[in-house]
Amino acid sequence: MPSRELQGVVVGDKANKTITVLVERRVMHPVYKKIIKRSKKYSAHDEANSHKIGDKVRIVECRPISKSKTWRVVTESAKNA
Repeated sequence: MPSRELQGVVVGDKANKTITVLVERRVMHPVYKKIIKRSKKYSAHDEANSHKIGDKVRIVECRPISKSKTWRVVTESAKNA
């Protein structure tokens, strides 16, 4: 089974080897049929501590690394400046 892969923006990098990634998705409202944004934060493993706030990153699901960390960083896109 393929691993899930998400793309988002780093919103937190204070912890050691961990970043917080905000992932936004667009869904249609069931009654009003308008497209609305839904967002969720994920804790992801960043072994090199190389990502900073504002970076676009791609994360992939992996085995549990800690209680709240089941994602790891795969690659970094160009900085969103």
